[in-house]
Amino acid sequence: MRVDLAYGRTGLAVEVPDGRAVVVRPSHPPAARDQRAEVRRALREPVAGPPLVDRLAPGRTVAIAICDGTRAQPRDVVVPVLLDEIEQVVDLADVVVLVATGTHRANTPEELQAMLGRDVLSRVRVVNHDARDPSTLVGLGTMGRGVPVELNREFAAADVRVTTGFVEPHFFAGFSGGPKLVTPGLAGLATTLVLHDASRIGDPRATWGVLEGNPVHDDVRAIASAVGVHFACDVVLDASQRIVKAFGGDLAEMHASACALSREVAMQRVPHRFPVVVTSNAGYPLDQNLYQAVKGMSAAAGVVSPGGVVVVAAECADGFPDHGSYRSILESATSPSELLASIEAREETVPDQWQVQVQARVQSAARVAVRADGVTAEALRSAHLEPVGDLSEFVAQELERAGPDATCCVLPEGPLTIPYLG
Repeated sequence: MRVDLAYGRTGLAVEVPDGRAVVVRPSHPPAARDQRAEVRRALREPVAGPPLVDRLAPGRTVAIAICDGTRAQPRDVVVPVLLDEIEQVVDLADVVVLVATGTHRANTPEELQAMLGRDVLSRVRVVNHDARDPSTLVGLGTMGRGVPVELNREFAAADVRVTTGFVEPHFFAGFSGGPKLVTPGLAGLATTLVLHDASRIGDPRATWGVLEGNPVHDDVRAIASAVGVHFACDVVLDASQRIVKAFGGDLAEMHASACALSREVAMQRVPHRFPVVVTSNAGYPLDQNLYQAVKGMSAAAGVVSPGGVVVVAAECADGFPDHGSYRSILESATSPSELLASIEAREETVPDQWQVQVQARVQSAARVAVRADGVTAEALRSAHLEPVGDLSEFVAQELERAGPDATCCVLPEGPLTIPYLG
């Protein structure tokens, strides 16, 4: 049986033995026929509170947060519609679009053009957030459970603050979108390091689909509430990254509605654990690097048998990547268990340690093998991962090793589907 995995921009096929694979996909409703009209409807018919234009006034400044280039947000659909609505009341010279990079690198001019289109770039100022530049940040005191909040200065100073994103299950924040566009999206590094410390990431409630009681999301939500978001717009996407439904309005109510649909679409029950779980990392743009591929590992981890193998197909055209601390942390210890012990013993959080912590936790229960055309076999081994060449051959060998009755689970869209036992 052939299964097409989301891999880079082109996809990757894997052959699995007939009758020995359970394929788990999201249960997507049809995409909205008119993508821009669906966004416009959300701005004019919000889940809670008045329409966007009623929250604006001439002369007021507006800051709009958008996802960075590692996320599948349809910015080229959402942002033009948003600007059209805003321009009815506010001069676009008073509007700034802030790319909520979190701790990621800035998007290049070429990437911004691909993300937003030339028309948007000609109409409005677009700025990459920089979590490491103190001159662009403002301190707002301590919020949530002892989180020192530094926030993008332009966002904090704006008369009207707008967030835009997309909602899908998140491997330690519960769900993406909503308040995450404020922190960590537009936060300073010091804020993110506390939000992503070992105790929060290590909490069993910091996982897929959990919001209330999740120590990461509880603080993210508290910070966004204290800062104040005047209007929020999130979308839920199908496997082709087209909008299924858009949600707008007051942040908390809007995000809750979007999460409810995302939970229904993405979280799928399976009957038992599997000795072999094959997952993608949802293809481009999420599988640009190995750092992001930890999400695919984590999606599979919940249903792999103890001592089984998680097989990840992620193109990783951007390598580990070269920036950040992810690779150096991985290579600082001789085993995943040593990495976990080192991270848990640290008094201060190191950038990117959270991704290593999740990866090492997955590897404490199962082997992890990776097919990544953008990372060499030697480099994968240095990250404590098994390199895979022929994906179909590898899966067949692992099933044979597991026994004649063994079956595998395949997640073609990776972390867009979160399987759970039940």
